[in-house]
Amino acid sequence: MIVAYIDAYRARFGVEPICVVLTEHGITIASSMYHAHKACPVSEAALEDAYLANALYTLWVQNWGVYGVRKLWHAARRAGLDVGRDQVGRLMAIAGIQGVTRGRHSLRTTVRDQGAPRHPDLVKRGWDTPTGQDELWVADFS
Repeated sequence: MIVAYIDAYRARFGVEPICVVLTEHGITIASSMYHAHKACPVSEAALEDAYLANALYTLWVQNWGVYGVRKLWHAARRAGLDVGRDQVGRLMAIAGIQGVTRGRHSLRTTVRDQGAPRHPDLVKRGWDTPTGQDELWVADFS
């Protein structure tokens, strides 16, 4: 998308000034990166991966977004796509999709309130200061 933008305006402004302005606005791109991208077009394997990832995403959405690698692989095979299970997992990671996990939810019992006042440290971290018994009592209610 950035390369297409630079292509559209390079005759009017030039590649380097466009890259400088884009970098000032948070889109970091060097002119050498633009020229390297133009010299090396998208490979057929990358293009095929993009089409397969799109097809897998469509299948995933049709199945309510709950299928993981194994079930999506089976669904892809039924749909006529010639893909392997590991390839489905790799393409799911590229597409940013994952299956639903049942029964493995982490239970978080305490959420700390960052705005709550902190109790003062009355011991001043002096754990080695007491020399006898019953000189320092500490408790933690968490």
